[in-house]
Amino acid sequence: MATTLTNLIDDTQLNLAGFTYRQDRATYLTTAVTSGDLTIKVASTDNIGKGIIEIDDEMMWVDTYDRQSNTVSIAPYGRGYNGTTAVAHNVNSKITIAPTYPRQAVKRALNDTINSVYPKVYATGSSVVSFLASRTTYAVPSEAVQILSMAWQSVGPTREWLPIRQWRWDPIAYAPTFPTGKTVSIYDNVLPGRNINIVYSHMPVPLENGTDDFENVSGLPSSMRDVIIYGASWRLASFFDPARNSITSPQSDEIDSKRPYGTGANVTRQLQTLYLQRLEDESLKQKLQYPTRVHYGR
Repeated sequence: MATTLTNLIDDTQLNLAGFTYRQDRATYLTTAVTSGDLTIKVASTDNIGKGIIEIDDEMMWVDTYDRQSNTVSIAPYGRGYNGTTAVAHNVNSKITIAPTYPRQAVKRALNDTINSVYPKVYATGSSVVSFLASRTTYAVPSEAVQILSMAWQSVGPTREWLPIRQWRWDPIAYAPTFPTGKTVSIYDNVLPGRNINIVYSHMPVPLENGTDDFENVSGLPSSMRDVIIYGASWRLASFFDPARNSITSPQSDEIDSKRPYGTGANVTRQLQTLYLQRLEDESLKQKLQYPTRVHYGR
């Protein structure tokens, strides 16, 4: 089953909430909302107060509310709050009241983690070119960072792909001739007209839309799913203690024997350890899958 950005956000929020220990208060829309509406109708305003609410991935700032008509008024600056995007929302959409971990923040943490796993773990891609007898140099997609392997399709019923061992990688190719700025020159005896499969590494690609498939869009293997969730959880859990810091009476946290200030750091360290261990596992797995290949250049 494919893993989407929405799945990753949901699983990260679930892990940080402790499954059933903490649950954000919620209600839902009773009428649809456009991207510009400042008045919304909700099922119940019992738990709504002045402050932040979240519908889908958009955060809003509530200015006033009417408990008789279950109407909520959003401040003029309240749509697309905290850098989110004001969009339309369907009837029955969930409204999260004062979310502990806003979906936009979780999405940012997930993408920060996807970006940070490189170069420990890299994404992979491939490109196929047709070999010409009169040409040695071929363009490679601009996203490529290193060539992992190359092979050409042999002639005959064996259907064997023979490895290419003499080639030169140029990541700063002359742009007017090669618009991608990256090329590979092939010096093996390849039969003209045969296909050459070029496998390369590249930086992982962040996920933008909720329906984005993790493996297809990021380029990372599907087994990295839990690594990304651990990494995002670690980043978000780093703010456990700052969020509990009392502005008016810091002493109240110092004498809190049930949950003393600083306990969040223990959770952060545990998540960091899980993340780093799994990242090391995936790095080793990738080295076994794509071993360093000897080649000769000019």
